[in-house]
Amino acid sequence: MKKIDLKGRVAIVTGAGAGLGREHALLLARLGARVVVNDLGSDVNGRGGSVSAAQRVADEICAQGGETFANGASVTDYPQVQRMVAQTLDRWGRVDILVNNAGILRDKTFNKMELEDFRAVIEVHLMGAVHCTKAVWNTMRGQQHGRIVMTTSSSGLYGNFGQSNYGAAKMALVGLMQTLALEGEKYGIRVNCLAPTAATRMVEGLMAQDKLHALPPAAVSLALGALAGDDAPTRMVLCAGAGSFEAAHVTLTRGVHLGTGDDVVHELAARLPDVAERRDETVPRSGAAQAELELANAGPQFQEAS
Repeated sequence: MKKIDLKGRVAIVTGAGAGLGREHALLLARLGARVVVNDLGSDVNGRGGSVSAAQRVADEICAQGGETFANGASVTDYPQVQRMVAQTLDRWGRVDILVNNAGILRDKTFNKMELEDFRAVIEVHLMGAVHCTKAVWNTMRGQQHGRIVMTTSSSGLYGNFGQSNYGAAKMALVGLMQTLALEGEKYGIRVNCLAPTAATRMVEGLMAQDKLHALPPAAVSLALGALAGDDAPTRMVLCAGAGSFEAAHVTLTRGVHLGTGDDVVHELAARLPDVAERRDETVPRSGAAQAELELANAGPQFQEAS
């Protein structure tokens, strides 16, 4: 079994002052990476801020013999993110690994949610990941190596009551991952998503205590390590919790061809179970696969033309 060795690699971990981010940073350091511990230091709702949380984790890494520094940039502020990346390049000359982990919660049912709370969650989870990824993208392209991990969630993949803002942001990160993996492939940039289940301050009060004890954040970070190494996959949604690991997929069924006649709208309504039949479903290589399948279903003349 080949072991993951990150010696010589440089990693940036956002939201690394506590919980999952802290464990990610500690693991990457143990694997040999030099680590930027980024955390705004806000509460779980995104309010307040102090670099002290990030500094405590950096101090832990230093105590274990690792190389690190703390950074308090807000991922919602692109100039701050650019300065963080510039500081990293000035000190270590490269950025190999980016873990987009920063996040907040503003949970309410959609009926009761203020748009400000919806936007705030989108800004941190989605735009925060966009800002950090954009800031390192050209560096990774130039060095022909990059590992980017987006933090998605089962709330985005499958839905969760009271988390419309969070779920929308988390599923958007899957779409971002899908496209960036295609664009980064020839430059050695591999982009994946991690869907964690862990006992952190973001799920306090949502699970029974015995279940929380079985879900240590460190168990999720093992999956992060697999996505950060030289042999990491790309375009994978890796799920992790309690020592169990799964993969989630966005699939496409074979569907049915009904044509475009006047009665198709009624026939389609009756045949939606056939459309949803999962036998022989595929995981498309890119968005073009949908059009290719539909043209193939329409007839061989379109299949040849495509």
